[in-house]
Amino acid sequence: MGWLERLRGRNRTGMRRPGRSGAATTVRGSDAADEAHLHAFATTRRGVEGFVEPRTAVSDVTLLLVAHDGEWTRRRVPSVDWAHRFANQNGVPSYDAAVVGYPARMREYNRRRKQQDQA
Repeated sequence: MGWLERLRGRNRTGMRRPGRSGAATTVRGSDAADEAHLHAFATTRRGVEGFVEPRTAVSDVTLLLVAHDGEWTRRRVPSVDWAHRFANQNGVPSYDAAVVGYPARMREYNRRRKQQDQA
């Protein structure tokens, strides 16, 4: 195969390689079920904090909620402003995850869950 064919994504038969369509992927937007899940999590756990994650090439804006014990959930949200407004309305402090990072209790929770699954 010549280098031009490789750049074009074609093999020796002239067929395109699978998985190389060049089309942009579509990301599922948030919906009412996402909002209901976030609301249920925020109102049924203690010490919940919100971490707003910016849009990336792979996903839309998401809101990560972390409880006092490290239990967490993440859902897509319509916008960064919506996420902060949702947190304020539910009495949850919110932070920009790209600025402050994630709490250690979340990593500890994941570690505990992994150990329980292995036992």
